[in-house]
Amino acid sequence: MDRIAALNDVLTRNPNDTFARYGLAMEYSRQGDLDRSLAEFSILLKTTPDYTPGYFMAAQTLARADRIAEAKTMLTEGIASARRTGNLHAQGEMEAMLAELG
Repeated sequence: MDRIAALNDVLTRNPNDTFARYGLAMEYSRQGDLDRSLAEFSILLKTTPDYTPGYFMAAQTLARADRIAEAKTMLTEGIASARRTGNLHAQGEMEAMLAELG
């Protein structure tokens, strides 16, 4: 069974499995299916709004899709999440990416 099928199988049994949803979004991104990746990140962040790594990776995916304004918004939301959860490392990474995007 390939990764996408395996992750979808997990999500069929538990649609709110954060790690499976994140893994599926990452796998779609890795394969270049940016629209599906972003759809999975959207579901992830709606169900688990303080899953900080999701914001950073979603922003990177948006930037790859040349959707810079949306990437900046995602980073701003991610920075707020990082502050809420005390994730200083993720906050710093997202602030750096936001600065790079202008």
